[in-house]
Amino acid sequence: MEKAGRLADERRDPRVESFAPIVGEDPRLLILGSMPGSRSLEAGEYYAHPRNRFWAILEALDLIPPCLPYEKRTMAVAARGIALWDVLHSCERPGSLDASIVEATEVANDIAGLLRRHPCIRAIAFNGAKAENAFRRHVTPSLLQETRQRLKMLRLPSTSPAHAISMERKVEAWRWILQYLDPLRT
Repeated sequence: MEKAGRLADERRDPRVESFAPIVGEDPRLLILGSMPGSRSLEAGEYYAHPRNRFWAILEALDLIPPCLPYEKRTMAVAARGIALWDVLHSCERPGSLDASIVEATEVANDIAGLLRRHPCIRAIAFNGAKAENAFRRHVTPSLLQETRQRLKMLRLPSTSPAHAISMERKVEAWRWILQYLDPLRT
């Protein structure tokens, strides 16, 4: 799996770039973040901040085994029918917070193309409000009507440590994704 992405040198260039998507053979659910944070960009891994609860939530939902190294986590996610990506391909963002993204500089990933190439995707889970808002602004206008009609979409609580609600509440909200995954798949 490609670990592209670019971390800005905040003194000179606050522009950051996201990673390539993680997509298996027949994904049914697409989880969209906004833009990887600084720790993720440094590590070249989705959700690498030690206090980000994304991987812990997937473990709590029994979607991946606990304590896997990153490469095995991404393989397990793809095998379960989950695709991961970020709405934004690039943007200016001093720091790591979504609130610091300069809206006028946002460039979206080709999510419409991904959805055309993978018509088996039936649902999109937004990891937080910024992901949903950026999707509605940049991606929704380019979606075919038939694509819009097939997709169920829901904003879930951000897994970021900046979104301060309990782990239990996050896990309960994220349970929504289970209905789009085949429980017999490994």
